[in-house]
Amino acid sequence: MALFFVADPIVTRPLRAGLLKTWTDASNAGGAIGFVPPVSPLDVEPLLDEQLEAVADGRMRLVVGLDGDRVRAAGFLESNSHRLMQHWVWAKTIMVHPKAQGRGAGFALMLALGSLARSMPGIEAVRLSCRGGLGLEDFYARCGYKEVGRVPGAIRVGRGDDRDDITMLLSL
Repeated sequence: MALFFVADPIVTRPLRAGLLKTWTDASNAGGAIGFVPPVSPLDVEPLLDEQLEAVADGRMRLVVGLDGDRVRAAGFLESNSHRLMQHWVWAKTIMVHPKAQGRGAGFALMLALGSLARSMPGIEAVRLSCRGGLGLEDFYARCGYKEVGRVPGAIRVGRGDDRDDITMLLSL
């Protein structure tokens, strides 16, 4: 499966529906994208709409990986409003549909996000936060990111199940 990546696509109803399905399905497959399974589209929809509003306002950028017309991967870059931090962006809500996992789609998505960040004037780095306990920091390290911070037990995914909040940085 070869994905075609599009930066800043026009968000049509079918694209929005594909993003919602990908986020929901990836979360239910165990993806650490702000939820703990089980999750329904009704749970995901308000957060998706919030991020799409930020895209429309220019506060976020969107990269989508498509297999034909099906969304198989997506991620957002969020600009900083703080005047002392405008030289880096946040990578957020990085997701790969379960049908595309294990085939290089995640790595290709991270390359596409890095490429978009490099095209943004004045941007020198990309930061992201990931949930510990899933090996995500190892994946992001393979994508060129370095661990620069860790808060033990900052993410509570369930009773008695606290995970580290790990900050990773990609210097451009």
